[in-house]
Amino acid sequence: MGKDNMLTVLNAGRKYLGVESLSGKVFLTSGLGGMSGAQAKAAIICGCIGVIAEVSEEALKKRHQQGWLQEYTPDLDVLIARIREARAKKEVTSIGYLGNVVNVWERLVEEYESTGDLLVDLASDQTSCHNPYKGGYIPVSLSYAQSQKLLAQDPAKLKPLVEESLRRQVLAINRLANAGLYFWDYGNAFLLEARRAGADVSGKQVAEGADTTFRYPSYVQDIMGDIFSLGFGPFRWVCTSGDPEDLQKTDLIAAEVLESICQEGIPERIRQQYTDNLRWIQQAGKHNMVVGSQARILYSDQEGRVRLALAFNQAVRTSHLKGPVVISRDHHDVSGTDSPYRETSNVYDGSAFTADMAVQNFVGDAFRGATWVAIHNGGGVGWGEVMNGGFGLVMDGTEDAAYRASLLLNWDVANGVARRAWSGNDNAEATITRSMTQDQRLKVTLPHHADQTLISRALDSA
Repeated sequence: MGKDNMLTVLNAGRKYLGVESLSGKVFLTSGLGGMSGAQAKAAIICGCIGVIAEVSEEALKKRHQQGWLQEYTPDLDVLIARIREARAKKEVTSIGYLGNVVNVWERLVEEYESTGDLLVDLASDQTSCHNPYKGGYIPVSLSYAQSQKLLAQDPAKLKPLVEESLRRQVLAINRLANAGLYFWDYGNAFLLEARRAGADVSGKQVAEGADTTFRYPSYVQDIMGDIFSLGFGPFRWVCTSGDPEDLQKTDLIAAEVLESICQEGIPERIRQQYTDNLRWIQQAGKHNMVVGSQARILYSDQEGRVRLALAFNQAVRTSHLKGPVVISRDHHDVSGTDSPYRETSNVYDGSAFTADMAVQNFVGDAFRGATWVAIHNGGGVGWGEVMNGGFGLVMDGTEDAAYRASLLLNWDVANGVARRAWSGNDNAEATITRSMTQDQRLKVTLPHHADQTLISRALDSA
């Protein structure tokens, strides 16, 4: 997940602040439990100042002990002082706040209104807001322990407190956004649940659950959507030997593959993505990103995924690696996930609310030689909001594994890029057109673009 956070923050800096370097910039977010725990590490790799609030002392201290979080405090005064100091010195650090993020937001409003200092540049939220009334979002009026107790004893009383807290958080976000802060939804259903709670996040009145338009963008819509449409999404691998040395070797192999691709004649926007990922893979090992399995993740398009898989397979064949490598992808990817409030939120032709892509990937990957496939509801944004199709492929050093990797990985990415091209995304149309020139077997019907003049005339006469 650290890779997702890193790319999002880097691209947010480019898009919102117009900078390549985030030195001295402050990124505010919340959540240090589970997958959101990678936010602190991502801030360090991005070279900025990460401020992450967490209500669970256990989760916060765990990330601190693991070295993912550099420092923390339970004192708001100390936190504000550290933000000012870090900004002035352009430190690269991650500062945890043991407490509710709503308190941080409201204090930042007070600081701005009293001094005129906007202390945060970029902000998001990564609480488990897809499940806000069952422990995913802790209301500011309760401590973590109090919230857990109320959830167990009388959960009905928790809902109005969560809704009040969401409204307070959005009110503070709105005030700072009006002053120049850039906020985005991380895809955890924060804006959706805030709207359902009555917070001012919609630019217009909409039926509940019937629209994906909010005052603030989803990071997929505004940041990651175009990256997905270039074919880039999280490609992952696991070293089955369990040996850290094997993971180090795969990092070096991956860096060599990415460097080779960067030297070829590729479009500049694609080169930029490869360059970001090269930066990531060269630093990942230094930042102790492994928790459990010897696994790694980076973003790649279909060409990169195939070449990485083949390189790993060759390393297994020659015994350069001690054991096979399992490759797969995240549900948070170009293809395989139908999620109208996150992964497909930038698909505007109406198909964002269907589950066909997940099913197509599930079936297509099975026919193209996946070792295993899966299709399931939920994950990321919650039950009832998403369908996911996934796969695993064991690279065991055989010719058969190499053949299956080429078939499967090309399909797995191209399926989603084609879908995005049909919905009108220019990046996706250019990407799928380029893919067809590289592989003559690939035949995709390109979209026919409507004449906007005719559409305008029809609307005027309606």
